[in-house]
Amino acid sequence: MPAADDPDLFEAFAGAAEASPKLWTVGELTREIKSALEELGRIRVEGEVTRVVRAASGHVYFDLKDIDAKISCTIWRSQVASAVRFDLAEGAQVVAHGRLDVYGPRGTYSLNVQRLEQAGLGALLLRLEKLKEELKALGWFDRKRALPAMPAIVGVVTSRDGAALQDFLRTRSLRWPLYPVVLAHTSVQGAGAAEQIAAAIRRVDAHGVDVIVVCRGGGSLEDLWAFNERAVAEAIWNSTVPVVSGVGHETDVTLADFVADHRAHTPTDAAQTVLPDRAALLLELETARNHLLRAIDGVIEERLDRLGRAAASPVLRGAAWMLDRREEGLEHLARSLRLATSSALDRSAARVARATSRLARQSPVVRVERRSSRLGALAPRLAAAVAGPLERIERRLDVARTSLAATSPFAVLERGYSITQADGGGAPLKTSEGLSPGTKLRTVLASGWILSEVERTGREAPDKSGGSAPATQ
Repeated sequence: MPAADDPDLFEAFAGAAEASPKLWTVGELTREIKSALEELGRIRVEGEVTRVVRAASGHVYFDLKDIDAKISCTIWRSQVASAVRFDLAEGAQVVAHGRLDVYGPRGTYSLNVQRLEQAGLGALLLRLEKLKEELKALGWFDRKRALPAMPAIVGVVTSRDGAALQDFLRTRSLRWPLYPVVLAHTSVQGAGAAEQIAAAIRRVDAHGVDVIVVCRGGGSLEDLWAFNERAVAEAIWNSTVPVVSGVGHETDVTLADFVADHRAHTPTDAAQTVLPDRAALLLELETARNHLLRAIDGVIEERLDRLGRAAASPVLRGAAWMLDRREEGLEHLARSLRLATSSALDRSAARVARATSRLARQSPVVRVERRSSRLGALAPRLAAAVAGPLERIERRLDVARTSLAATSPFAVLERGYSITQADGGGAPLKTSEGLSPGTKLRTVLASGWILSEVERTGREAPDKSGGSAPATQ
């Protein structure tokens, strides 16, 4: 055994001291553990319920256990109603949703439960959601038929042994006692309930009712599960009359509520929805009767008043009054006619006098005389105006005649000249070009003409004496 003052042993103990873990106080360690557990956030724990204690304060304490371990659970009073929707008893297999908490004074941890569901409920909810989406895609949630205001017969699909039927009948007694109701009894929960409910809906629909109420009391999701089955939804959809769903309490919602034409919160609410209120209808009828009676009285009073005025009318008191009034009217019309005729004649006479005066002024004799007088006055002026231009024209003609005589070719012919042209017409010949022997010529003299024939042609230059000398051929 080494000595106490062995330096190697001292170094070993020193090294061990330096490697030792952190030193915690109990409070620090508890807070650290609590912080670490809180970091897990919201968790789900499945187990078997044991040791259920409902405290006088309203809190609920129980344990969850399995084959390996056990954990304490707490449901605070403020969350009991929303966290537990079924009968919490020992031996129940549940899934607890909540957060872990550490109680420092005892150094224990527990699960603060916010919601409890029975084991296997999650799979049911997934199945329900899938079926809901399928029915929504089919359009089964979109049809909402109007409910009849006064159904002749109301069909009720529920259990004859349940509280829902009693609530419905109690409401019927309050609103309209002995109102026609047909019950189709069926189981409303458990195995095969969905098929029974669907068959009951078809049965009561075939009975000839005007509206169908499908109802039952409240319960857990498992209790109400039959109303989430496709068979019930399909029966509601195929119903020939409107369907009202009154399943569970106000917070309970099933697929039957979505497919139904109207959803009531409770069976009582369903009865109030489909059953007319007899007292309200009687009050409405009484009100309408009073309105009708007042209207009839008003019409009668108006007719009596009109009869009274008619009886006081002079027309109905004596027919002579009518003749007197007509005679006065005729006399007045006769006077008006005479005055109108006389006035019309006077106006016509005045118009005739004015027309005669205008006609006299416009008489053709007067107009001819005026025109003759004007012609007599204008004739000398016309003669003078015509004579002057004629004299000027005659003088101009004389000058033109003299000038024309001086330039006339016939005057030249008088001086011994002639005009030669080809026989048959044409321009006077100026040269011999183009003429050949045998060509016939016509020579025009001052008096008469000569027809000749060309024997030969030649060029002759005129001489100063006025004759012509032969030109060189």
